[in-house]
Amino acid sequence: MFLAFDGIDGSGKTTQAELLAQWLRAQDYDVVCCRDPGSTAVGEAVRKIVLEPGPAPLSLPAEMLLYMAARAQLVAEVVRPALAAGKCVISDRFLLANVVYQGHAAGLDPEVLWQIGMLACGGLMPGVTIVLDLPVEAAVARIRRPLDRMEQRGRAFAQAVRDGFLAEARRRPGQIVVLDATLPIEQVQQQVREIAARMLSHQAAGSAGRRVP
Repeated sequence: MFLAFDGIDGSGKTTQAELLAQWLRAQDYDVVCCRDPGSTAVGEAVRKIVLEPGPAPLSLPAEMLLYMAARAQLVAEVVRPALAAGKCVISDRFLLANVVYQGHAAGLDPEVLWQIGMLACGGLMPGVTIVLDLPVEAAVARIRRPLDRMEQRGRAFAQAVRDGFLAEARRRPGQIVVLDATLPIEQVQQQVREIAARMLSHQAAGSAGRRVP
């Protein structure tokens, strides 16, 4: 099973991913958690460049391609080997984030970004991406740390990001599931577990996400 979480910053992606991993491990599934960008030496270096505020602005194409490069390495080094070993993979963001942040919110063509992303990932995509939807004001109120470079772009940008996630979910209802992140954490997690359980029930014997002997 390969499942990703996405949504605007402050929506609870990391919390829900961690809770799902704990639940799966309690049922004897072998789980690999990763973050995009990150989880490899290349990815962590790219994460520092694209997210930490710096003196020199990145051009939009350069920013987009850095994310793609980090994801290509993540797939090659972490995701694909884990799936080949029959493990469940949970990713904190994946290609959808690129499509929304650099596409819908920043102005690049979303369809072109999907095409570049599929090339970078070798066609490997999550079975489901769960978008945790939250109004911008509520999301901003949840952030209790210094803002990263994306978050510093302001609330209008964040609203465009939220709108982009919802637009992509309408276009790809079989791949992207939107959950109401204003609900209590436990209620959201219950819905997440139901989605994961359905994914696992459709896995053939020996496919990604099988139980560990």
